[in-house]
Amino acid sequence: MNRLTLLLVVLLGATFGAVGMWLAERAAPGDLRVSDKAQIEKVVHDYLLSNPEIIPQAMQKLQERESGRAVAANRSRIETPYPGAVMGNRNGDVTLVEFFDYNCGYCRASLPTIDRLVKSDPKLRVVFRELPILAEESRDAARASLAAAAQGRFPAFHQALYAGGAVSAQSIAAAARSTGVDLTKMPDDVDTEIAGNLGLAAKLGISGTPAWVVGDKVLSGALPFDRLQEAIAEARSSRD
Repeated sequence: MNRLTLLLVVLLGATFGAVGMWLAERAAPGDLRVSDKAQIEKVVHDYLLSNPEIIPQAMQKLQERESGRAVAANRSRIETPYPGAVMGNRNGDVTLVEFFDYNCGYCRASLPTIDRLVKSDPKLRVVFRELPILAEESRDAARASLAAAAQGRFPAFHQALYAGGAVSAQSIAAAARSTGVDLTKMPDDVDTEIAGNLGLAAKLGISGTPAWVVGDKVLSGALPFDRLQEAIAEARSSRD
């Protein structure tokens, strides 16, 4: 391997610290003299100082790659909804998954975006995964929401609870009454479902809400319609 190619290999790996030198050793095992290593280290050092923006860019690429692998390894679990916790086309060709918390204002702000996506894309399926991480009331709301899903009333309950303001025992009960959900009929598996979602979030590197999974991408935050639509289009094209 010539010196220029070797240097390029090292520069690509340099953003990950010692990985750069590891790559160099793998690329030309035993061929690097001490003087070569010192020269490469200086070139890498100077390059990174002159182009510091490549470090977060490379780290982002690495994170995206790792997230994609985690999604691929857990796709069935991620995209298979808790019975009833789904909107849009249940047989859609692309699935958008939202990890959400009823105490999350950004999740509430995303409701019109989800509604617009579903209305504009008849082939889209949206799966909702409860991720109650913000407050104790979040878990109570998540359990009630799963009960609503089991009774075929998830969309209405979902909208009503978010519209009810701060989550409390009173607002949960009010949302249930207004949508005909019987909270005394709590499925036996709701706590198992919530624990599973928390485990999935950990595997995917999700630490906040809302978080989205579509295709091989994990996205975070209250994203605008155009960004989610773009991610959906990318996921759809990758299937062709």
